[in-house]
Amino acid sequence: MIKEITLGAGCFWCLDSCFKDLKGVLQTFPGYAGGSVVNPSYEAVCNETTGHAEVVRVIYDDALISFDEIMNLFWWIHDPTQLNRQGNDIGTQYRSVIFYHDIEQKNRAEELKSSLENLKVYPKPIVTQIAPIENYFEAEAYHHDYFSKNPQNQYCQFVVKPKIDKFKSVFEGKIK
Repeated sequence: MIKEITLGAGCFWCLDSCFKDLKGVLQTFPGYAGGSVVNPSYEAVCNETTGHAEVVRVIYDDALISFDEIMNLFWWIHDPTQLNRQGNDIGTQYRSVIFYHDIEQKNRAEELKSSLENLKVYPKPIVTQIAPIENYFEAEAYHHDYFSKNPQNQYCQFVVKPKIDKFKSVFEGKIK
């Protein structure tokens, strides 16, 4: 069955680049979710005037990749203990968030988060929000597949590429 989940874990260029190459993931769409403004611009989101997070909507075939597998990759790809930031990317738009699309996803995301907390996987408390998907808007076209189209960009070279390389080495068997 085809399903979708919307995730925020820092810059959407990193998430998009990692998730789009996973077996079972059919499409990814960078965008903005959780804010109060209709169809916000990248600039407005970056100025923290809309309340949106940078996110990636992941469309997947759950016969090929499960929700739990996607969640495991999500928890691994970023630091869910950093409030409103990932590394040098600081602001509410970079918050760690799971925007669920149904009650089953909500319940499972909460269970997985609680399990990580109980196992003390992270040395600090997990600050990842779990919220219903609302006010999602697809990002401007130039954000789609940004890393592949802009490999020379310094941010891509120093932040995105190392994260993707590490991701692909750890999850080699999951890559298309």
